[in-house]
Amino acid sequence: MTVVLLLLILLSVWMCFYALVKQQGRILLRLDQIEGRTKVAGSALEHPSGETESDELPLNAHFPAFRLPDLKGRTIALEDFCGKRVLLVHWNFECGYCQFIARDLADLDSGLEKRNVQLVLLTYGDSEPNQRQAEEHGLKCPMLLINNEKSPSPFSNQGTPVAYLLDEQGRVAAPYASGADQVIALARHAATGEIGAFQAGKRQLQRSKLPGVRPLSESRIERNGLKVGTPAPAFRLPDLQGRMISLEEYRGRRVLLVFSDPQCGPCDELAPHLVRLHEKHSNNGLALILVGRGNSEENRRKAHQHGFQFPIVVQEKWKLSKEYGIFATPVAFLIREDGVIARDVAVGKNAILALAGDGVGASEEESYERIS
Repeated sequence: MTVVLLLLILLSVWMCFYALVKQQGRILLRLDQIEGRTKVAGSALEHPSGETESDELPLNAHFPAFRLPDLKGRTIALEDFCGKRVLLVHWNFECGYCQFIARDLADLDSGLEKRNVQLVLLTYGDSEPNQRQAEEHGLKCPMLLINNEKSPSPFSNQGTPVAYLLDEQGRVAAPYASGADQVIALARHAATGEIGAFQAGKRQLQRSKLPGVRPLSESRIERNGLKVGTPAPAFRLPDLQGRMISLEEYRGRRVLLVFSDPQCGPCDELAPHLVRLHEKHSNNGLALILVGRGNSEENRRKAHQHGFQFPIVVQEKWKLSKEYGIFATPVAFLIREDGVIARDVAVGKNAILALAGDGVGASEEESYERIS
């Protein structure tokens, strides 16, 4: 009887252990799926400069076949472009770098067409907002909607924008282009019929002397934020109550200018620290201004949720972010009393808190205690 009871206990323990392991496996699988979606979402935080290495397709490899709906709901397959070269761009209008080069791609479209190159954007979201953005930027090329289940495998773990140039048979004709500068350079080479620089790899691309194509080191796209000593770009934007807020009216005070997004998780983590910063230091010469993205209602909801009492202005898309040279969130600039940037940009919660410590005169070791 004792042996039977012991066996029953062991069996129960084993069944509980098995159930726990099975549940844990499901959790890990779910986390993997979430992580994959985060990478695919195309945030500018991924690798906008194109400097991150990836598992790219080699030259002459066939790009995997796909069938995706266009903005009118028609199903388009890669094979439908057979006989043309295809500049296939992984795209997202929510990505500041994509928005920044959209007009350039639109301007190149006619040159690409003359060279029998079809520009195709594989984008995210719904048809209507994508159509609206395409019209705004002058893009008339096919735009196909992708999601996690249908994303072509070469793009499944990539940010945006990235691109492949395919030949008439759907084979990779030039090295993978990663980041805004490389995508535009690849498009310009394709539009002029000069893609030889790509054959030697991305470093050759960076040194290209093709007229109109500048290497990454000379890029006009600032991606790492304006540097210390640079005059802070002026702005005049509406706050959540509709009152216009300008940087000029803060002349004579230090300003911590924080770029945020109501859909940004790290921004939510930073939020209570900003509240305490404002409560402790708003009267000692340090002003806090938060620049939000999206619409006023989203930002108003976040302000109420976190109890923000400092000015919150809403920028149009990434317009002000572009002027300050960085599209990520959360980031912050410390601006001196004379309107000049006092420190290099701070990226992420900890760096922003350390920068705020500089703004209130705290040492690096004291920053977290005094702010938090």
